[in-house]
Amino acid sequence: MAYWSLHPLPLLGLLSLLLLLLLPCHSSSVAGAASPSIRLGVIRKPSPAVPVFREAPAFRNADACDRANRIHVAMTLDSNYLRGTMAAVLSILQHSMCPENFEFHFLWARFEPEVFSSIRSTFPYLRFKVYRFDSSRVRGKISKSIRQALDQPLNYARIYLADMIPIDVKRVIYLDSDLVMVDDIAKLWGVSLDGKVLAAPEYCHANFTKYFTDLFWADPVMSKTFQGRKPCYFNTGVMVVDVDKWRQGRYTEKVEAWMGVQKQKRIYHLGSLPPFLLVLGGNIKAVDHRWNQHGLGGDNLEGKCRALHPGPISLLHWSGKGKPWLRLDSRRPCSVDHLWAPYDLYPSSMHAIEE
Repeated sequence: MAYWSLHPLPLLGLLSLLLLLLLPCHSSSVAGAASPSIRLGVIRKPSPAVPVFREAPAFRNADACDRANRIHVAMTLDSNYLRGTMAAVLSILQHSMCPENFEFHFLWARFEPEVFSSIRSTFPYLRFKVYRFDSSRVRGKISKSIRQALDQPLNYARIYLADMIPIDVKRVIYLDSDLVMVDDIAKLWGVSLDGKVLAAPEYCHANFTKYFTDLFWADPVMSKTFQGRKPCYFNTGVMVVDVDKWRQGRYTEKVEAWMGVQKQKRIYHLGSLPPFLLVLGGNIKAVDHRWNQHGLGGDNLEGKCRALHPGPISLLHWSGKGKPWLRLDSRRPCSVDHLWAPYDLYPSSMHAIEE
């Protein structure tokens, strides 16, 4: 079980943490070393460094919902992307017939009580747990990529998801923070994995070879990695994962092994995605493209505007350099950014007045 340490916290943080630990709470928790869940119950006023968000409406289940049918959603938690996370959670709840059936699992690299309090105050009825991702697990394994954001340890936390969430969670949907749901996620939750460890939209029209260097394809051993498979690109920002199969198949170790190769030889350029492709490319359950309308943030270098792909849409994903909240704040948004704006809980107009 992951844990968080008290030592790096300043005195004020320690006092705040002690207050947090004193009162019980039934809707949220932090995973700790001594106990699987430490209940926190005080909502503290966020510090100026953490945005203050409007409180979301209380979404309730329809009469036909069975509360026993839990849907588990995992996301990383970073103060730099908190605005995106809030919008993503709101969109999931708003479009769900059974919003009270969700349990969110947030992974963070460091304990930030202000971020925790911000989630609690924005979504008072949300059932969630927070787990510390130990960044030392990837220290020495990360290779520099084409964009600095891709090199952050938290970007690799999805590899270790099965090690952090409770053993009784058998399936989880992993989502990035730069997306919004415009359909009921229960439809994605219910897809059959057909014995595969992972389900995601596949994009077989993409040039798969470009995700790896010439050195990789020239190597007589590595170039045979995909032998017997028909690999296609898939985006790791939207995945349905059979957590039991992931553990049993030791997929964390398999992905880590390729990260080790990358440290010795430059075989790819894009952060945590390529080792996923090396291990699972051509061996996942493909789901409809509607579940990841990705690339709305443009490429990884310039983040230029992109139009929507044709076809039905259930999920909009601003993968790439450009993020909708930053482009909207700069007053130079792309047209697709206006599709994200209705889910933004940050009172930007109030912020503009204050400045």
